Amino acid sequence: MSIHDNILIKIREMKDSLTPVEKMVAEYVLQNLEEIPHLSIKNLAQLTKTSDASVLRFCKTMGYSGYRSFIVSISASLGSMEEQKDPYTDIQPGDDLSVIISNTSRNNIKSIEDTMSVIDKNEVDRAVQVLRQSNRIVFFGIGASGLVGIDAEQKFSRINKMCHTYSDGHSQLTAATLLDKGDVAVFISNSGTTSEILETLEITKKTGATIIAITKYNKSELADKANIVLNISTPEVTIRSGAMGSRIAMLTIIDILFAGVASAEYKNVKKYLTKTHNIIASKHR
Repeated sequence: MSIHDNILIKIREMKDSLTPVEKMVAEYVLQNLEEIPHLSIKNLAQLTKTSDASVLRFCKTMGYSGYRSFIVSISASLGSMEEQKDPYTDIQPGDDLSVIISNTSRNNIKSIEDTMSVIDKNEVDRAVQVLRQSNRIVFFGIGASGLVGIDAEQKFSRINKMCHTYSDGHSQLTAATLLDKGDVAVFISNSGTTSEILETLEITKKTGATIIAITKYNKSELADKANIVLNISTPEVTIRSGAMGSRIAMLTIIDILFAGVASAEYKNVKKYLTKTHNIIASKHR
């Protein structure tokens, strides 16, 4: 179960990776939100020109056991209607700086809030446990995702976790080849379809290392093949604005994982953090 469950955000994020029939149901739901709680499964099937079985399959794809629990979740999400009142706002040519400051900040805040609606708390708990028990942690990411990996390496190395980030295709392949059982590989990719990431994923699967994916809430090869999936939500605006939102959401997930590990091992972590803080502070006196 997600931390702040909101089915409307889940549908929006998942829509483009659904089957054509499921996508028809998703689009109708998003365009007729107020009407949905009053429809039977047969009504919704007729209005979407699908079938009862197709609607039920859509509900299960979205993580619900049946149509009734799906409708209950729709009704709950409609209660706040935050999704409609505070949409993502794209940056336009010639925008005043005050507008850019406001919109960029709001988009980043919303990306974090929406991520809390799609990330699964149980998956976070599993990720924290495997990171605690790991012999070694590697972070794989390309471009902006690689920068998120560098942030993760800086954090986890400060609490004495053996870790390293690989942000180019060749180094990722060689690093993956040397992984073993007991190691953890964290794949960071918004789309979950980056070719270099998928090539490294195939090698990693053969090593027995545990795979954690930090990726957008949709169907992707990365999400399908990972042992643990930590979903993020990103805005449906331009590629550039989307990249900013996904980076902020991914950094938040890294912060959550770091805090989870640090809290669980606080006695040792406090010692390590004090040592690393003191050595850096001594260099700047």
